Amino acid sequence: MKGVIMAGGKGTRLRPLTYHMPKPMVPLLHTPVMEYCIELLKKHQITEIAVTTGYLGEDIKQYFGNGSKWGIDLLYFDEISPLGTAGSVKNAEAFLDEPFVVISGDVLTDFDLTEAISYHQEKQAVLTILMKKVQNPSQYGIMTTNEEGKVCRFLEKPKENEIFSHFINTGIYIVDPILFSYIPIGECYDFSKDLFPKLLEQNAKVYGYLVNGYWSDIGSFPQYKQTRFDLLNDRVKFSNQRMNTR
Repeated sequence: MKGVIMAGGKGTRLRPLTYHMPKPMVPLLHTPVMEYCIELLKKHQITEIAVTTGYLGEDIKQYFGNGSKWGIDLLYFDEISPLGTAGSVKNAEAFLDEPFVVISGDVLTDFDLTEAISYHQEKQAVLTILMKKVQNPSQYGIMTTNEEGKVCRFLEKPKENEIFSHFINTGIYIVDPILFSYIPIGECYDFSKDLFPKLLEQNAKVYGYLVNGYWSDIGSFPQYKQTRFDLLNDRVKFSNQRMNTR
């Protein structure tokens, strides 16, 4: 099992912090948020990791290098022009020759990826979406599944009168490489807006896996502050020994 960290976003809602810093490098207790992603992947035996880069990608490369200081192998895939979330992963297709986990470089979570991978394998899924129940789903993609766990409905960022579910897409996926056949080459293509509707239309084997644990998308200053507070108050299950080897 390999991994992909999507690290190409501009983080416009975190400006001015991200004027001179890529969002995955935003610090949480003096540690870049992407470092927590690396720790999580390594904890679940995922040590071969692609990093999709764009905005200020050189800063990420300079900090993490080839990953050897963290006991992992990092390989970078640059976006010359914006490719969207699915398009950026498609850009790393040559490296992703086996099932892989996709995670955003600006997310803090302690989800049990091993259990999610087992579920994905049991279902023989093309794509497994890790989903979580929240009180206010309006800023996320929402979804429903049938009794077998197969996704039957999905809507990105619904309006208040469109909310039909409180189960959201966390942006963490378990993927079979066959998924690449659904993604065009060199185009800006998004998981939620473009790929998911296409997969559901074609009745592809897309499953939702309900996960417990902490999850925070650090996309705005209020959420960034809340995430720092949660870390300080041990609401996230990470080892006390940081992987920081600076």
